[in-house]
Amino acid sequence: MDSASSNEQRRIKELEHFDKNVNVHDLPDIFHYWSNKYLRPILKEYGIDHPDDLFVEHMLASAALCETKRPVFISIGSGNCDTEVRLAKRLKQRGLQQFCIECLDLNPTMLQRGRDLAVAENVIENLSFIEQDFNEWKADKQYASVIANQSLHHIQNLEGVFSEIKVSLNENGSFIINDMIGRNGHQRWPEALSAVHEAWQELPRRYRYNHQLHRYEEIYENWDCSTEGFEGIRAQDILPLLIQNFHFQLFIAFSNVVDVFIDRGFGHNFDENDAWDMAFIDRVHQLDEESIQSGIIKPTHIMAVMKKTPVKNSDYSRGLTPESCVRDPIT
Repeated sequence: MDSASSNEQRRIKELEHFDKNVNVHDLPDIFHYWSNKYLRPILKEYGIDHPDDLFVEHMLASAALCETKRPVFISIGSGNCDTEVRLAKRLKQRGLQQFCIECLDLNPTMLQRGRDLAVAENVIENLSFIEQDFNEWKADKQYASVIANQSLHHIQNLEGVFSEIKVSLNENGSFIINDMIGRNGHQRWPEALSAVHEAWQELPRRYRYNHQLHRYEEIYENWDCSTEGFEGIRAQDILPLLIQNFHFQLFIAFSNVVDVFIDRGFGHNFDENDAWDMAFIDRVHQLDEESIQSGIIKPTHIMAVMKKTPVKNSDYSRGLTPESCVRDPIT
């Protein structure tokens, strides 16, 4: 199968999957145990209690510097637009009344859900909807901010998208993201895979059932999910290309090995109220944090705020710079 046919098959698979996916961001309870205990304190250092806070604060800051009475924002890969609706409500609560968030996505079913939700939440006048493959997106205006919430790891044409963002971003605007930067297809690199396999040996048999793929895994399989769809298609290229194209105002990087045990595949096997389960997740998180700080493994998630011009004072959570978090794909 040639690359064009392969990509078309991925596109069809992606549309079919998300047509049925009403709650894209639904995660196991054990994820929330981990995030409340470990991620939230990291974010609170920057006044962030929820990822939405990251977007709201920097969208407001960009709007204040924008030379227009009605700033326009764009969300790349908005999906069901639930995040965008929440952001619109909060922006209005904070006093910004005249604005528009453009919701860009390939999937018409998801965009219709977004329209319906925007109507129900009384923010339809603040949202617009663009049905387009973001790989082919060409900006036609200046934006106060560009946001991407868990969407960059679905993009093949990262170079083209980042180029359009640079061209269209207001001089004082921000590119704000919450996304994944691990290995392509969300696989683990060898050093992280070794740690996963070691932790795997502790798990009772019932914890080894993969709820996403509906199979039992005696030994954890380092599955490349990008072979079927666009999930994680160029995840490992995101951070290097961001470094090449933008300047970081805020950079928060975190987690790797623990992802396997708290995500949709195996996370549903854990009970957030079970002492052994919580202790296991605590141990894996501690291993993650120590290994990331020492450089043995690299983080797989980032939240970041970027500018297209140099930044005087950059904030790097726990001293982790963007450059230090890039994993050499050759080794």
